[in-house]
Amino acid sequence: MKVRSSAWTLALLFTGLILYASLYPFTGWWHQGVAPLAFLWAPWPQYWTAFDLASNLVGYMPLGFLLCIALLRSDGGRYAWPVAALLPALLSLAVETTQNFLPMRIASNVDLALNALGGVLGASLGWMLERIGVLHRWSQIRADWFEPGAHGGLVLLAIWPVALLYPASVPFGLGQVWTRLEAGLIAFFDGTPFLQWVPVGITAPDPLSPLAEAFCIALCLLAPLMMGFGEMRSLPRRLVFLGALMVCAIGMEGISSALTFGPEHAWAWYSAPVGLGMAVALLLGLALAGLPRRVCNVVMLLALAVSLTLLNRTSTSPYFAQSLEVWEQGRFIRFHGLSQWLGWLWPYAALLFGLRMAARRTA
Repeated sequence: MKVRSSAWTLALLFTGLILYASLYPFTGWWHQGVAPLAFLWAPWPQYWTAFDLASNLVGYMPLGFLLCIALLRSDGGRYAWPVAALLPALLSLAVETTQNFLPMRIASNVDLALNALGGVLGASLGWMLERIGVLHRWSQIRADWFEPGAHGGLVLLAIWPVALLYPASVPFGLGQVWTRLEAGLIAFFDGTPFLQWVPVGITAPDPLSPLAEAFCIALCLLAPLMMGFGEMRSLPRRLVFLGALMVCAIGMEGISSALTFGPEHAWAWYSAPVGLGMAVALLLGLALAGLPRRVCNVVMLLALAVSLTLLNRTSTSPYFAQSLEVWEQGRFIRFHGLSQWLGWLWPYAALLFGLRMAARRTA
């Protein structure tokens, strides 16, 4: 029996992650004058690191795993394992071939072999979990915990922790895009009559006051919280989710701060306004845990609208701008852009999701 699975959406998103990480920064395309597949017969690379080998092996495992799960739930598993094992290898071949035309990338047969092996291992793990009944038990847990139509919200909630990894001027403050969008529009329309159409602020925006920052943080946490409430079946499960989301939020902010400033500064993001905002979000979550599904989505939309307004009307400090340079160098160069885009776009994707859910005839 075919079952609608979030694994398809997650597999598609993970494919986009692989393409972004493998082809970034997408500039300087050229032709070296060699056959695109010549790298297949190249000798072992002269320079390599254990990190490169591990990342190439592990990087494709989730894709093989997600594809196998999605196929198992779609057709009962007749061709799940071979297809899930083959598709990552074909994707890697296409990526490595494309890297021939990027000056900052080097096509490698070793990377291809490790990527293909990672896809095989991921598909094998998914197939094994299906055979021993783990996936069936997960399906039962999902049916017990979540509403029958829960799909898009679960995908967005799975992405939310990754979006928190990119440093934000306000903790948990996703979607602060207006300053960069304004600068991009000015650069794009520079020298054209349309430049005067760009809505440019006359004065620099002021930073949020401590109380306004706490209020904004509370709304930023309330938005995913209400999204989760709208997908859950009962009050006890919502309360468990409330605790899990708060722990996850604290953990991801700590990891982000540790990656930016060093492990000894994992709590550099915490302040009195942050603590107050988290406490308010916790109290609001407890107070609103019993709301109907549709009302949960309406509250989520209100939280997103107000928090995005506050975030995009405030300024960022020069110290914060300097801290972002850490993410744009070294090993983060392939990851910082992706996590940044997730941090920018997640609230707007949540807005579209909330509008669709609130407009449904049944909720």
